[in-house]
Amino acid sequence: MFSHAESLLVHFRHAEELKRAAVNYPHIDLNPRQLCDLELLLNRAFYPLRGFLNQDDYQSVLDRMRLADGILWPLPVCLDISDQTARRLAPGQKVAINDEEGFMLAVLTVGDLWRPDKQREALAIYGSDDPEAHPGVRQLLENTGDWYVGGDLEGLHLPPRYDFKDLRLTPAETARRFAQNGWRRVIGFHTDDYLHCAHREMLLRAAREHGANLLLQPVVGLEHPGNLDHYTHVRCHEEIVRKFPGQMAMLGLLTLASRGAGPREALWQAIIKKNFGCSHFLVADNHADPFACQPERGPFYPPGAAQELVRGHEAETGVVMVPVREMVYVEDRAQYLPRDEAGPELAIKTISSAELKRRLTHNLAIPDWFSYPEVVAELRRAFPPRSRQGFTVFLTGLSGSGKSTLAKVLLVKFLERRDRPVTLLDGDIVRRNLSSELTFSQEHRNLNVTRIGFVASEITKNGGIAICAPIAPYEESRRANRELIGRYGGYIEVYVSTPLTVCEQRDRKGLYAKARAGKIKGVTGITDPYVPPSHPELTIDTSDTTPAEGAQEILLYLAEQGYLP
Repeated sequence: MFSHAESLLVHFRHAEELKRAAVNYPHIDLNPRQLCDLELLLNRAFYPLRGFLNQDDYQSVLDRMRLADGILWPLPVCLDISDQTARRLAPGQKVAINDEEGFMLAVLTVGDLWRPDKQREALAIYGSDDPEAHPGVRQLLENTGDWYVGGDLEGLHLPPRYDFKDLRLTPAETARRFAQNGWRRVIGFHTDDYLHCAHREMLLRAAREHGANLLLQPVVGLEHPGNLDHYTHVRCHEEIVRKFPGQMAMLGLLTLASRGAGPREALWQAIIKKNFGCSHFLVADNHADPFACQPERGPFYPPGAAQELVRGHEAETGVVMVPVREMVYVEDRAQYLPRDEAGPELAIKTISSAELKRRLTHNLAIPDWFSYPEVVAELRRAFPPRSRQGFTVFLTGLSGSGKSTLAKVLLVKFLERRDRPVTLLDGDIVRRNLSSELTFSQEHRNLNVTRIGFVASEITKNGGIAICAPIAPYEESRRANRELIGRYGGYIEVYVSTPLTVCEQRDRKGLYAKARAGKIKGVTGITDPYVPPSHPELTIDTSDTTPAEGAQEILLYLAEQGYLP
């Protein structure tokens, strides 16, 4: 059913005609997640799709994991747009599809426009409609446009990528290399994590058992090429591939916007691997589970469900499901064995992802049995000890709670240390210099806070200290900042919990008095809500704590966590 079809990129002459005609077309500028989908549509990794799903295909995928014509396809690939964009489009219309900078990549012929039932989609795809329970649900409900547009694509260019160009192989190029190497049986390995000795042993055992070669495809979809972690991820995989004998393994990057949809996503990935020329696919018992790397939260999907679904469709996909067998280091034998073969009498050793991160951030030894020196060297380059990392202290609380005073004391204390550059991003200062055009609506308040978060993330990424002191009344923008900044260094949220009554007594700006008198609106705590943080690192009430004492509490916490030597 699946084959290596031509890409959707049109021939040069037709491409020039499309470009000239597209001057008069409306356009849609894609975000990074949409660009990933577009690339895999254009290079045919998403074969048999010829564009973004129309409504009939979308509904059929939700209901029965098939396109409307019955072809197996487990996840919707839809182009979400805003209300404003939807009003400019109509079925049959040609639309220029651009990247974030306005460079045209393709032309979409609009098939359908519709407003999806996102709750229904979430339940069908993720098994939940609770954004707090599943990050994919939160992405769908909070960060996805209210309209979908479907239709066929004519491609002009793949999204430009300037990094690791020799590893960014299309399905056709990958299959061609397999043929040139004489590979007929190839196990595809989909990974978005770092690989160590146990992974190599697991892959070697699978290759021997199935008489196959290996395609390692690390996901590089949403990690921006400007981020150090992106390069570290690929360099570590290059080192791992060098540890395989002869021409056993090949490395290729996959630009995929992962969904975390568990069994459905595992089957989706199996189809993608087939399009890249693989005959087999390694599937973990918690494959594509959003919490696979967070054992303390437990799996979201039933263990083994992904393997069962992929195995059940082997005849239709043409891909053999190969179960991942966890390998553990047996100290008595100085070798790796499958966990199910290591009896209770044998002493086994493992290091969890959390423990590895702890050792890296505290500059502790990582044993040779766990990982290769070359891989460890790359990881240490990307993840220095916390005492050399940048971090953000994010103070949130009501106006008059003492945030700004605490921030100023911290600024002086950090400057006295002279070990990192320090920047204070006070709420009022940012409003005046970065967000002067914004109102005090919930949307604009969140936008102001995420702007602060973006600046803080750049400071943190480059090894500095950012001190932020906005009111930040809503959890969604604070959570977005935590997710963004936490990728580059430390994020310490401090809830300045001073009660409203105390804040009103202080009222240095007169805001509360004016709000009580009905002279102004949009004052947090009076006419607008303040949602307290759900899991702050520290809570400080300045009604019975001096600024010096509050700052000292924060400094002690930072020292305890290893950020201050």
